[in-house]
Amino acid sequence: MRCRSCPPLPEEVRRAADLLERRWTVSILYVSHEGAVRFNEFLQALGNIPPATLAQRLTDLEEAGVLEREVIDARPPRVEYRLTGRGRQLRSLVNALARFAETG
Repeated sequence: MRCRSCPPLPEEVRRAADLLERRWTVSILYVSHEGAVRFNEFLQALGNIPPATLAQRLTDLEEAGVLEREVIDARPPRVEYRLTGRGRQLRSLVNALARFAETG
């Protein structure tokens, strides 16, 4: 069956896709589902992601309301990233991608 007159893509879907299509974003979300994650833990879990790219993706996800950044007042100070409620809504999407990859 062909779609001869497909409806236009809704703007909210386009915005979500713009965020999730960026390289490493889904991988960062996958790692984040385990709980609070520090920058170096992301680097270790993701392998060969450039630190500057990781920093930019974390900022993108924070600005989108998917991750929250918490500065912990300790010696030395540290930063942890956690999924927000909005970010936890993406769990089923990330899990579906993982299941898809396992079957392929």
